[in-house]
Amino acid sequence: MKYPGRFTSGVVLLFSSFAAFAQSELVVKVNPANDALKANVEGYIGSLDDRDEKALLRFKRGAQEQALKASQALGYYQPSIEAEVEPGAKPRLVLRIDPGEPVHLRNVNVRVEGPAASLKAFQIPASDDLKPGAVLNQGNYEDAKRMIQNRALRYGFFNGKFTRHELLVDPKGGFADIDLVYESGPRFLLGKVSFAGDAPFDQTLLQRMVPFTPDTPYDSELVAELNQNLQSSGYFEVVRVDAAPSTAVGQVIPVDVDLETRKPRTMTLGLGFSTDTGARGKASWMRHWGNPRGDSYGFESEISQPKQNVGAWYDIPLDPPLTDKLRLAAGYQNEEIANTDTLSKLLTVGPEWHSKLDNGWTRVVSLKWQHEEYRLGDDSGLSTLLMPGVSYSVLRSDNRIDPSHGYSVTTDMQVAKEGLLSDTNLFHGDVKLKALTTLWDKHRFLGRIQFGGSATNGYQSIPPSLRFFAGGDQSVRGYDYQTLSPKNSEGDRIGGRYMLAGSLEYQYQFADKWRWATFVDQGNAFNTLDFPSLKTGVGVGIRWISPVGPIRLDLAHALDDDGGVRLHFSMGPEL
Repeated sequence: MKYPGRFTSGVVLLFSSFAAFAQSELVVKVNPANDALKANVEGYIGSLDDRDEKALLRFKRGAQEQALKASQALGYYQPSIEAEVEPGAKPRLVLRIDPGEPVHLRNVNVRVEGPAASLKAFQIPASDDLKPGAVLNQGNYEDAKRMIQNRALRYGFFNGKFTRHELLVDPKGGFADIDLVYESGPRFLLGKVSFAGDAPFDQTLLQRMVPFTPDTPYDSELVAELNQNLQSSGYFEVVRVDAAPSTAVGQVIPVDVDLETRKPRTMTLGLGFSTDTGARGKASWMRHWGNPRGDSYGFESEISQPKQNVGAWYDIPLDPPLTDKLRLAAGYQNEEIANTDTLSKLLTVGPEWHSKLDNGWTRVVSLKWQHEEYRLGDDSGLSTLLMPGVSYSVLRSDNRIDPSHGYSVTTDMQVAKEGLLSDTNLFHGDVKLKALTTLWDKHRFLGRIQFGGSATNGYQSIPPSLRFFAGGDQSVRGYDYQTLSPKNSEGDRIGGRYMLAGSLEYQYQFADKWRWATFVDQGNAFNTLDFPSLKTGVGVGIRWISPVGPIRLDLAHALDDDGGVRLHFSMGPEL
């Protein structure tokens, strides 16, 4: 008989444990309905946790007091608040609130005095919430105080204070007065920037990364920009910027920067695959800084079945050093494309001036000498060209890896003059445009167009690297890599003077990180500007959004030349 007794006690204990953990519920009913007031009351009272009926009865008065404070914060100073506890397995605390008439603002004086009053950033924004006649909301009053204080800290008014900060409420009269006056005091200045640590760089290089001159009016954004400039330079592992107002001397704040240099060398190895080139391997080595001037250098190489290249470069930072540089570059490339019976052995050498323009575009001015040994079908030759050139590019997007909106533009122009270390006269240009937009979160539309052309009086002397071909993963899908091209009398694809290619693609996201796509591509390479025969490819595909960008798998059907279905695989950002 003892065993059943113990079992019964256990059941009672277990039931009591479940009862103890039953959650009580808060119910707020506002009449007439007022969602803002309801939410504010719920926020003031918070969770009831596991209070039982007796605990709720004890808490009832406290809940009414909290509901009164929540109502007053939104301007309802004379509400009717009834509280009732409803028993049950899950007891409820029910508050019934009749807010009554709200208090309205009568006199509103929000003003900044002192030097900050002439600063545009300190102009108090016009707000209907802080105008006479508006319903009192204490949160708006506190927001105005907080906005003024935050702006004072950002713009260096560290001695500023509120000389008047009053919110006077007459509940019976139904009105409230706001008197908020801030005296800014003088604006502090940013002083000289001093660098310390193990950085082995010239002071002139470091000072060129400072986005302000001594005695510039304080702005915390300038201090943040200095930190960002040093971080993005690629020279440092750790950057600490100290511009504390407490260290000011005569309202001038010294800026102290402590730097820890990163490891000077980086080596990377990588593997990839696309249907244009097949499997490929990449390797690069970089010396991030080689001397106190901040010069850097390195090499990179890529090997695939049709193409092998190696290049080396030496960068000299200019002013500003983060965006402008002089690059001395050299490279060698061997490319043999079986589908077009094309062979190219290309050596290039020359300087490049890289700069970031005020409008956000990147400009590269170059002087490239190239020597190319080539074969096009049964034709072979040797080309030497000295080509000054200029390119402009811009990328604007909301995400570098997987954007939902954005566009990119790239233009490139080169010229050569016969007799000036060149075999022939040549003007060569290329323009690429891409745009992407997303509607209703899941529907993506991607467009691409590319046009290239050349003008010369000796086209037979133009090497393959400066002729135009179309077809492949990034051109016209459904056709093999660079198989769209004019042909010679022997049927060999020899490249064209001009090229036009475009694409329209629709993508639908059907799961997290997954999209399917449908597309139409069109393009070709020509020797005349009447574009006699654009080739078309259509298809479907799937996209997986990997950490390095979308991985694309497409099935494309060529609609011309008795084309079949081809598989295309590629990866990387879409812009």
